Amino acid sequence: MTVPTSGSRLRTEAVTVGYGGDPVVHDLSITLADGKVTTIVGPNGCGKSTLLRTMSRLLKPTSGSVLLDGKSIHDRHTRDVARTMALLPQSPIAPDGLLVRDLVGRGRHPHQRWFSQWSPEDERIVELALEMTDTASLRDRPLDQLSGGQRQRAWIAMTLAQETDLLLLDEPTTYLDLAHQVEVLDLVTRLNRERGRTVVMVLHDLNLAARYSDTIVVMKDGVVVTEGNPTEVFTPVMLAETFGLEADVLSDPRTGLPIIVPTSSAASVELSPDAAKKELADAPNS
Repeated sequence: MTVPTSGSRLRTEAVTVGYGGDPVVHDLSITLADGKVTTIVGPNGCGKSTLLRTMSRLLKPTSGSVLLDGKSIHDRHTRDVARTMALLPQSPIAPDGLLVRDLVGRGRHPHQRWFSQWSPEDERIVELALEMTDTASLRDRPLDQLSGGQRQRAWIAMTLAQETDLLLLDEPTTYLDLAHQVEVLDLVTRLNRERGRTVVMVLHDLNLAARYSDTIVVMKDGVVVTEGNPTEVFTPVMLAETFGLEADVLSDPRTGLPIIVPTSSAASVELSPDAAKKELADAPNS
């Protein structure tokens, strides 16, 4: 599938990429809309994270190209790319004993030169990133002594400190309970709406993807099978064909966004789609 290329700083053209064997991503062309939140979803092993790593220059395609501002990303200097795009991988690794404030400070490295190291502006940006991710109280704690959720928020703070226009987030809600998942995605939304950041995420939770995305890209077997806004994309037919999931898709009475409700013969109480819609409509608006 090829998406129109207007209004985009980042796109792929006929990208094929793998890990030495059969390709994981096949001849894939996609354009990421500037100033929007795009979420990539799909079954496990479909190539979501591989695509994100390829777009961030961590993987080099065997054919095709990734274009950043109209130029092949592999022809650009590493520091220039790091000033434009930040990636939060699935399972980031840090040295033992690294303090949270030092981890977040690493986000400033692309903006520094040997003759101009740490500055008051760097300090201000790091403090802001700590505050925005609710990790300021953890600044002097070693990363390896934090809970999974605290560590994830610290990594997100480092990504924010990089201060790039493009944010690529691979499962940013990993290890977080539901309340912190919502906090993180609310933060991502604020960065997009208030600061104009272009965000590309990989998420497994389809309901969160529907709630927080302008555009959904659905992948299966290394190709894009459909894309569009959440209401267009999330249909019972798509869920069955792509995920093998039998589900009803309801409309949230508060937002109009789709809510995916898996159906199961093992459920102790089954509601018809009409009954489920009525329950949603009767729910409090708080």
